[in-house]
Amino acid sequence: MATRPLPATGSIFLDSRGGDRALRVSWHDDSGMVVLSLWRDNVCAGSFRLTVDEVPELIAMLRAGLDRAYATVYAERTGLGPANPGHTGYGERPPASAAPA
Repeated sequence: MATRPLPATGSIFLDSRGGDRALRVSWHDDSGMVVLSLWRDNVCAGSFRLTVDEVPELIAMLRAGLDRAYATVYAERTGLGPANPGHTGYGERPPASAAPA
């Protein structure tokens, strides 16, 4: 079975468990969709479509989780929490949910 090539805008993320598992993310500008598809051994095992209007909420959720993970790592490495609440301790970028100053 041949796999379809990624659209011009897309990416592949390999699963840390190995086993030829991957997540493909592809933008489909013509239909206003982003498709997340799970692959194993070059066979699509499932897909999920998001409209472009839903993507910012997914990005915000991922960003919030990343900020919490970085804050935890910072606290473990230093024995301190972030110096400025709302910041991760890894730069000056506030979480996506923070209002601009």
